[in-house]
Amino acid sequence: MGQPGEIAIKGPQVMAGYWQRPDETAKVMTPDGYFKSGDIGVVDERGYFKVVDRKKDMILVSGFNVYPNEIEDVVAQIPGVLECAAVGVVDAKTGEAVKLVIVKKDESLTKAQVREYCRANLTSYKQPRIVEFRTDLPKTPVGKILRRELRDAKK
Repeated sequence: MGQPGEIAIKGPQVMAGYWQRPDETAKVMTPDGYFKSGDIGVVDERGYFKVVDRKKDMILVSGFNVYPNEIEDVVAQIPGVLECAAVGVVDAKTGEAVKLVIVKKDESLTKAQVREYCRANLTSYKQPRIVEFRTDLPKTPVGKILRRELRDAKK
């Protein structure tokens, strides 16, 4: 309880696998028939599930799981931040590192201020190695931030 983990589902309404794709089915189904949703969730004291992130968005820094939503929730509290997104980027020393992309609400906001806030409010391995400012973030038509595009950007 309270520890993040992947949500797995089983029941008559849940798929049993991909049609004629045993290789893909093996990636998403457990041997005992549970579908691995790819959602990371926690269970509260009343037994309710809360989805906190997506497994494919998780950043692995020196063997530690870093959930982008956790970083984004902290950084969004900085008064000069309009919106932000955290993604993992390849790092020779730690495997992956946190890259933070921010759209400013206040043009006077600096990378140094962001780093200082992160040092004060995040564990060291969760602190962004890269801080980048942009005028906007890539989004789906319904407004969901496309972390994949930020991760894949060569900028």
